[in-house]
Amino acid sequence: MAKVLILFAHPAMEKSRVHQRLVEHIPKSAGIRFHDLYERYPDFDIDVLYEQRLLLQHDVIIFQHPFYWYNSPAIIKQWQDLVLEHGWAYGSEGRALAGKKFMNAISAGGSKKSYSKTGRNKFALTDYLLPFKQTAYLCGIEYLPPFVIHGTHRLTETDMDLHALQYEQMLLALSQDRISKPEIDSCIYMNDLVPIPNAIQS
Repeated sequence: MAKVLILFAHPAMEKSRVHQRLVEHIPKSAGIRFHDLYERYPDFDIDVLYEQRLLLQHDVIIFQHPFYWYNSPAIIKQWQDLVLEHGWAYGSEGRALAGKKFMNAISAGGSKKSYSKTGRNKFALTDYLLPFKQTAYLCGIEYLPPFVIHGTHRLTETDMDLHALQYEQMLLALSQDRISKPEIDSCIYMNDLVPIPNAIQS
């Protein structure tokens, strides 16, 4: 069994249809912990030692957040700047997180097609996540493909329920070590490993 930590960041949760639904479907499991960064640190005063202890207690760390302006909400950057210290998370003496896994679970207003060379966003969504991937690499962490919900403004209630169920199943699979390295290496999004009907894919 793997312990999963969800580092959640949404500065306007009351306006979010998608993330509210995802949070509701996070399994009630001793191996999965939900940690709301904006709720715990409304003033951005990150408790570094507490956050480092949390990381040490978990095997898979998921940054769950909306995809704002091709990036994450500000508190995630603040968290990274303070928590991933030199000499602890990286550097010649910084191996505290080596062997763990990182990934993003995000919502994006644009369709999957819009995140391409011929789309309005010019690049694949995974290209915009390269800073997370490189951060993981620097810390000796395995970076997993992201879980992505595209076209959020056009989703029906049923669509959101199906995506939330897909997220729930992925979390359970991660916590139970049911996803193999070859499967991870074969996919672009983690969603690909827990398929949903083609009718709601953007």
